[in-house]
Amino acid sequence: MKDIIEILQQNARISDAKIAEIMGITEAEAEAEIKRLEAEGVIKGYSVIVNDELYDKSTVYATIELKVTPQRDCGFDDIAKTIMMYDEVESVSLMSGAYDLAVEVKGNNLKDVALFVSERLSTIEGVLSTATHFILKKYKEKGIFIDREETDERGFVCP
Repeated sequence: MKDIIEILQQNARISDAKIAEIMGITEAEAEAEIKRLEAEGVIKGYSVIVNDELYDKSTVYATIELKVTPQRDCGFDDIAKTIMMYDEVESVSLMSGAYDLAVEVKGNNLKDVALFVSERLSTIEGVLSTATHFILKKYKEKGIFIDREETDERGFVCP
C-alpha cells in the first residue's frame, strides 16, 4: 500500500477521493490523515515545480558551498538560521565532507547571485569561505522530469 506522503510528493494537487481510492480507505480517512500530518509538522507545505525555460529564462540558480566556524553551544544552527532568512535562499543544508553548509539560491541574473554571495553571505561572522556553482540546466527536480519530451505512442504510419 502506498503511503500518503509518497502520493502527495508525486502530485500535491491529487484529490482526497483519489488518495482514498489508491489506498483503499474512505475519503474522510484520507482527509483526516493529511490534516494530522500537517498538524504534526510532517507536511511542511506544498510547492510548484516550474520549468524556468518556459516561464522565466532569466532566473538563475546556484549552489553555494560554505565553510564555517561552528559556534559554541549551537554548532552550525545559528549561522544556518541567519542564512535561511534571506529571500534569495531556497534551502540550507548541513553537509558532511569538504564543506559545512550547502545553500541553494535563486536570483534574477548572475550578477544578483554574485552580489548576494560577496555582500551578504561572505560577510556573516563565522563564514570562512564560499564556492559558488551556477546551475546550468535542471533535468529532474523532486522526482519530476523537467524537460522530458512527450513521446507519441501511436507510432509512425507509412502510406
